[in-house]
Amino acid sequence: MANFLFVLSKDDNEAATRCFQLAKIAHTKGHNVNLFFIDGGVTWANKTRDFGLKTVTGDCPNDYLPYLVEQEVPIGVCIPCVNARQVDESKFFSNMALDGGPHLIDLAAEARLFNF
Repeated sequence: MANFLFVLSKDDNEAATRCFQLAKIAHTKGHNVNLFFIDGGVTWANKTRDFGLKTVTGDCPNDYLPYLVEQEVPIGVCIPCVNARQVDESKFFSNMALDGGPHLIDLAAEARLFNF
């Protein structure tokens, strides 16, 4: 199966919904999946935020993210991006961990990349 890397760089409900949806689809098809949050995307690591806001297509991040958490699909969260936005690591989901650019590059070198 293929390796997929989904990079979320925006604090945008539609971008997050699509990112999580496609990551879930790839994982359910048996592919190796990693996600990485950078820039404004790190705000999606905060499990206390509202994940139920619907997109214009009627779905929301909460339709897909719980699957990724339950299946322990790894999500790296950019260290300097978290520090700059003062995102509290204690509010991360269990499958999320602080990570850096060197690991992101290693993941990208071996994967098909989707950017959101």
